[in-house]
Amino acid sequence: MKILRALGERLGGVVRLPRAYFAVVLPIAIPLVLAAVNLQPKLDGSTTSLASAVVTPDLKYTDLAASPSAELPEHAIVLTFEQNDTLDAVLLAGGLSRSDSAVLTREFAKHIDVRRLRPGHLMRFHYDANDAVDAIQMKVTGWGELNALRRADGGFDVSPMQATIRDVQTVVSSEVTSSLYEALRRSGEGPGLVQQLADVFQWDIDFFELRNGDSFSLVVTKRYAGNDLVGYGPITAARFNHRGNTYEAFRHEHSDGRAGYYARTGAPLKKQFLKAPLKFPRLTSGFSKKRFHPVLKYFRPHYGVDYGAPVGTPVMTTADGVVLEAGYKGGEGNYVRIRHSSRIETYYLHLSRFAKDVKKGTKVTQGDVIGYVGKTGLATGPHLDYRVRDNGAWLDPLKLKSITPDPLGGDSLRRFRNHVAQTLPKLDSDQRTLAENGQKRRALF
Repeated sequence: MKILRALGERLGGVVRLPRAYFAVVLPIAIPLVLAAVNLQPKLDGSTTSLASAVVTPDLKYTDLAASPSAELPEHAIVLTFEQNDTLDAVLLAGGLSRSDSAVLTREFAKHIDVRRLRPGHLMRFHYDANDAVDAIQMKVTGWGELNALRRADGGFDVSPMQATIRDVQTVVSSEVTSSLYEALRRSGEGPGLVQQLADVFQWDIDFFELRNGDSFSLVVTKRYAGNDLVGYGPITAARFNHRGNTYEAFRHEHSDGRAGYYARTGAPLKKQFLKAPLKFPRLTSGFSKKRFHPVLKYFRPHYGVDYGAPVGTPVMTTADGVVLEAGYKGGEGNYVRIRHSSRIETYYLHLSRFAKDVKKGTKVTQGDVIGYVGKTGLATGPHLDYRVRDNGAWLDPLKLKSITPDPLGGDSLRRFRNHVAQTLPKLDSDQRTLAENGQKRRALF
């Protein structure tokens, strides 16, 4: 116990719990400890003697291991970067002097931005038998590693080992049990893929109406730095089973650089009008010619649909068009009116504020943010009142028949069909393609 206590005191100025983990090798003989633990009263009430328990006829004193050295053996600790940590703070916590920390910070700054280090990076400190730091290795997630080796003159030689960037096409499949986010998280994917998948099917699927048992598969390119996932490319193909219906999407790049998603027949998924002006809409009130108004307390028509959402939620224009009005008007509060054709106009009511540069005459493209959810005008809580009018007559936005752009044809259709034929086997497979481990080498972490 004295030896272990002494070890703790020696490491006390180095280890910072709980983020530090250390491994030491101690050449300590433990037969005496094990023998003492095994001392138990005999069944007849007598007690085994200490001498007979510790020293057996076959064990000689010279067979016992030598007493441990007063010096610590070589050992190492690993520290993690936490919120608000600086490189200097971690280097000092690892046992470097302030002058050594300043020198090493300057050396590391030649390879990475030391001002933008984020939580999760790792730093390994190696100590020699005199308890002095003789090597430091830093793992920068998504970038690679930096190795620093102490020279005989006391300085450090720093060598970078930047990770190889590689793209891996991967098949991701999952079943919805609570939400799209949870389904992708269970498959080991990040939130960046959630928005991509929602964007692909935004014209056909209301993602606030997903049901348990809905499922999907998608083919996507994942970008790795070494073994660290650093991002996603565009989804190449996707299939979504929702409420008994199957929706498919295949990405096609046009010769002019534009890209879009199409059904396997070549028909575009993009419609003239989005299904809703919010990314993840929650319908709170429908279109009605006679609805009890919660503020005015009497029945009157409600010519739009209400979507509940927190204040500040971005509101998108559902189709290409030109802004006719953007201002404040009585019960409508802050609102935007957009003309999409000689007949069709859309209205966005109760906004908290308008998006930058949205004013009369502004040209907008489908999906552009035009304002943000609020509760201005006659509103009991934050929501968006979305309305559609055709040549003066109000339409139910949920029953709006969208006009689909022209399908692919000619050479574009031939190239697209070849792409579908190559991609379908991957989409049909429920096997997930794993990233290659790359060349094996001795791991530091």
